[in-house]
Amino acid sequence: MPYTADKPPLAETPEQLRARIPGWGADLDPADRPSYPREVRGLETGAHWDLPEQQQERQPRERSIEHARLTPVFGTSVPLKGLSGVVRRFAYQRFSEGRAAHWLLLIGADRVDAVESHLASFATTRPDNPVTETGVLAEPSHHPLRSRAGRVDVRHQVLDPLVVVGPWVLSGVVIYRGVRAVVRQARSWGP
Repeated sequence: MPYTADKPPLAETPEQLRARIPGWGADLDPADRPSYPREVRGLETGAHWDLPEQQQERQPRERSIEHARLTPVFGTSVPLKGLSGVVRRFAYQRFSEGRAAHWLLLIGADRVDAVESHLASFATTRPDNPVTETGVLAEPSHHPLRSRAGRVDVRHQVLDPLVVVGPWVLSGVVIYRGVRAVVRQARSWGP
């Protein structure tokens, strides 16, 4: 059982493993381990429990389908929210951690979260500023050509401005056209 002091039984004995896997157990002899002089064995941990107390789950958590339950103590760097939370929850409910689809969905959820955060910043008094936050203004003043000379990714450097500024310009054009269409529609309904 996971998260207990009990060591699970081995599926095979060490002799069976050594016979089946060449080199298995090469580090069993302490003299063959470089870290042996520093190893300390038989320390008492001082733990007063066999199984740590389970942390209370205040809101539903995503968990791998490979595990029966969460670890005794857990946290999150990104609480589930919005569309990105739906994508993350789907990745954990549907796919094993050993599948590429699981990780691709999590990467996609990160991108969706970034877009959600950018859009949410427009509802604040200090929205994101793509010009200063991406370093576009710093590029010309800090030796742009000399700092790039000799790098492996020279072919990709032409795409940098497009990749960094392109999405902001595209979203600006979409917003401009949307507002313009709404204004034209409102004028056509006018008195």
